[in-house]
Amino acid sequence: MTSSPTPPPVPSGAPGAPGDSGPLRRLRARGRDEPHRTASPLELFFDLCFVVAVAQAGVELVHSVAEGHAGRGILDYAMVFFALWWAWMNVTWFASAYDNDDVLYRVVTLVQIAGVLVLAAGVSRAFEDHDYLVVWLGYLIMRVALAAQWLRAARAGEGAERTTALRYAGGVLTCQVGWLGVVFLPEGARPWWFLVMALLEMCVPPFAERGHSTSWHPRHIAERYGLFTIIVLGETIAAATVAMKSGIDEHDALGELLPVAAGGLLIIFAAWWIYFVVPIHGHLRSNRQAFLWGYGHYLVFASAAAIGAGLEVAVEQTVGKAHVSTLAASAAVTLPTALYLLTVWALHSRHFKRGVTQQLVLPTTALLVICCTFLGHWAVFAAGAVCALSVAAGETLTVRPAAGVGGPVPPTG
Repeated sequence: MTSSPTPPPVPSGAPGAPGDSGPLRRLRARGRDEPHRTASPLELFFDLCFVVAVAQAGVELVHSVAEGHAGRGILDYAMVFFALWWAWMNVTWFASAYDNDDVLYRVVTLVQIAGVLVLAAGVSRAFEDHDYLVVWLGYLIMRVALAAQWLRAARAGEGAERTTALRYAGGVLTCQVGWLGVVFLPEGARPWWFLVMALLEMCVPPFAERGHSTSWHPRHIAERYGLFTIIVLGETIAAATVAMKSGIDEHDALGELLPVAAGGLLIIFAAWWIYFVVPIHGHLRSNRQAFLWGYGHYLVFASAAAIGAGLEVAVEQTVGKAHVSTLAASAAVTLPTALYLLTVWALHSRHFKRGVTQQLVLPTTALLVICCTFLGHWAVFAAGAVCALSVAAGETLTVRPAAGVGGPVPPTG
């Protein structure tokens, strides 16, 4: 991981800059000093289309766990979700540094959206038949389009900036060839090859930005990650709601499902609160900090989506549709919830907490949520109550120091 300092502000290449107008513009670096930088409508559309694939992965994870194949399902989910997350993350960071919103940039981004929809179409085959060809083809479309964007940036840049762009393009295309191993290697070797390729993919940005950092915008990056978190949590609520409706309509099990519904809602509300209670953009001051933070979001996004899948499993187990025990169904909710809490604490909250007591709130909450797994049909409700109490405890610990010193302190979650 590179530890290069924050690059100095560069002249803004924002869309509509004087002397650079028209349907096709040079793909110049945008400035970190650019004020009021926010996510564009195209970026929001991009995120929504990605969540379609995330939802497909969640559905297949539910089927795997409900049928008693949790180990294989979690492995397939981790592999598919990495492809989705890594493609999304690369496009997001590129856009933060280079988005000029011209016609060609929009068209290439739409091609990347088409790629993720192809990937989504192959998710069920990846889970059921362990056939990753369609997933690979969708990933190929997205990655070739990204390499083309980097080549555009290289053509417009010069010196170290051009070298960085060419390194990115070469690294992306080289790794794409390497992913063929997941398609053609024997099934037993694929998880190990996946691990090797995932590590190589994550080495590309530190290698490419050695000597020159791209001018990504801290507030823009923080907003993009926050928006994707909201969308994933929203998809989680939608999936759980559909499962609840099915359980009530088909099995008339309103009374049995109420604890799961209430607990699930409390978990998701707490997940939103804990993530957004601190302004993280101020922490993203260098590539080392920002890359570690960005890479860590693989666990944030994957666990947030898995909470929804777990709630579906809990609903199906409650109405007798899932071939798993109550303990396994409860663990499908509590384990991803605990992972989410620990990861958000590590990436966000610990930078703003003061003292041992505040630091222990989220780790302790994660431990208690895991303990809730053993409470039978009340496990999900208990986990939700623990998460809600964690939020209350965090807010209380924030207010007390502020009242003692006569001034506000950053919220702790």
